[in-house]
Amino acid sequence: MSEAALDEPGEVSAVAEYKRIFKEVLDARPSGMRIRLAHAMGKNRSFVSQISNPSYPVPVPVQHLNTIFDVCHFPPPAREAFLRAYARAHPRRLGHLTKAPRDRSITLHLPDLGSARRNGKVDALLQEFARRLIAILQNEK
Repeated sequence: MSEAALDEPGEVSAVAEYKRIFKEVLDARPSGMRIRLAHAMGKNRSFVSQISNPSYPVPVPVQHLNTIFDVCHFPPPAREAFLRAYARAHPRRLGHLTKAPRDRSITLHLPDLGSARRNGKVDALLQEFARRLIAILQNEK
């Protein structure tokens, strides 16, 4: 692990601390939050499980912090505690948080297709379309 390598014991405990806070917030949310977060980040649900589990050393990438805070509706005290622990674990990364592009949400009203599986497929398709479209538009700059 290059930058993600955590050689210092203090770093490991700080990573575990912010991940513990993240996990507590996730666990307090309704079921389906991990998959909703995964879709918002353009990742798999297993990625969310890895970055929210204090047992795993995988750090939370700074570019996903704003999305995590928005989607999970972090309470202000939990957000502050999370950011303090994150800054201890990754002192050079937190400066990138303000530089990270902000996401915005739109709401689409679609017909219910009568099946959770079919509705999920349409949702995933629209998420993927939006990610690809944004990637194309960003590359045109």
